[in-house]
Amino acid sequence: MLRRLTAGLAGLTVVLGAAQASAFCGFYVSGAGTDLYNNATMVVMMRDGTRTVLSMQNNYDGPPEDFAMVVPVPVVLSEEEVKTLPDSIFSRVDQLAAPRLVEYWEQDPCQPQVYPAPMATGGAVDMMMAESATEGGDLGVTVEAQFVVGEYEIVILSADDSSGLDTWLRREGYRIPDGAEPVLRPYVAQGTKFFVARVDVERVTRVDGRAVLSPLRFHYDSETFSLPVRLGLLNSRGQQDLIVHVLARGQRYEVANYDNVMIPTNLVVSHGVRNEFGPFYASLLDRTLARHPGAVVTEYAWDASSCDPCPTPALTPEEITTLGADVVGADPYGFTLTRLHYRYGRDDLGEDLVFRAAPPIVGGRGMPDQEGRMTEQGAQPSGSNAFQGRYVMLNRWQGEVACDEPRRGIWGGPPSGGEPPPIAATNTAFVDRSATLGSYLTEDLPELGVEAGASDSDDGSGGRTSAGPTQGGGCASCSVGSGPLSFGGAALMALLGLALYARRRR
Repeated sequence: MLRRLTAGLAGLTVVLGAAQASAFCGFYVSGAGTDLYNNATMVVMMRDGTRTVLSMQNNYDGPPEDFAMVVPVPVVLSEEEVKTLPDSIFSRVDQLAAPRLVEYWEQDPCQPQVYPAPMATGGAVDMMMAESATEGGDLGVTVEAQFVVGEYEIVILSADDSSGLDTWLRREGYRIPDGAEPVLRPYVAQGTKFFVARVDVERVTRVDGRAVLSPLRFHYDSETFSLPVRLGLLNSRGQQDLIVHVLARGQRYEVANYDNVMIPTNLVVSHGVRNEFGPFYASLLDRTLARHPGAVVTEYAWDASSCDPCPTPALTPEEITTLGADVVGADPYGFTLTRLHYRYGRDDLGEDLVFRAAPPIVGGRGMPDQEGRMTEQGAQPSGSNAFQGRYVMLNRWQGEVACDEPRRGIWGGPPSGGEPPPIAATNTAFVDRSATLGSYLTEDLPELGVEAGASDSDDGSGGRTSAGPTQGGGCASCSVGSGPLSFGGAALMALLGLALYARRRR
């Protein structure tokens, strides 16, 4: 049903201003006559039986004036059907499942062998073991409902005539994209309602000058588990990043209608990656996609209440409940968290993403061997999920070796103690993508055709200029904290309309 509706709604995507909007389903309208745009999309979906709970966080880059999101919806929505979430929960999920950088030190070869204590799991499960409501009657526009949810002032409209709706919105001070009226026409003819979520910027949290809007959560029932993301491609300014986190009871998910590939993991990298983990990971992702065009990349599949190593503590039962366990009727334990990363342009995405259950895998675990090599390479089938994108920096013993039979290659924390936490690669959609992958690696990566220390400029990676790692830039887009994310809601409002449509028609 969602697929059929997607085809019907695809025409609604319109461009705001001078092509300044990224992929968005429905459209943004600004009261300032200024362009607004968003960047990348992150969603958290919970799936249990035929029920899907979808949460999305979105932001905008633009002037400090009110703006709104206008989206078609099939019915008049009530306040109870719209819920906001704390933005911190998205940061928690992103940090937990993001690719991580760890560091190990060779222990004193002359000391008795000491096995390193397990890193904190952060959970009980050890996966290594198991107001603008002006009446518009003269224009054929009716305000069906209005309410406030968080910073959103929501108005539900019906219209008898598309030009009347266009005029009503303009009369209310919104700069509607040129050519919107013909696109609105079929929806008005079908009796579709229009969800206008006005944002009051006086009530919006700002981080570094950027407005961070509260995530919205909704749920619906559908036999098909899918994410309608292709509606906004006419607005695309280039490559878009979509990160989908799926929470399901003991189950990993992958896409059914695109190729799947696991991110290369357990790579030993140079110490330069410490300050440039974001560019390093972006180069690895780009190279992976160059070898597997159009694929969706699995970056994480692990029990949500556990992690090893942990850039942030694992999800609590309360957080899992907030993300949907309360409406799927499930105990908030035993959920697997899958992270899927899709990077696409307007010519790449032919259809919406459809998900399917996938068998468990492991990868990105373990300690280096005596030669400083990671013994567990890639993803392997297993009885439980414990896969992560993990990258390792190694420090050889630099002290005196004053014994007859030194034991080399025993790895653990730093000699001085105080082991640093893993670094998570987040917001990689925004980093400089000219970094050279080979220059970061200490060993060749045959599966991607990359030699350690080699340039990527002529190896089929998409024609990037090989500029090498950026020097002195700090750890671009890396984080070990839990601050707000800089993700845009490229498909949020259309997903709202689609999801509720599916629910109401059942």
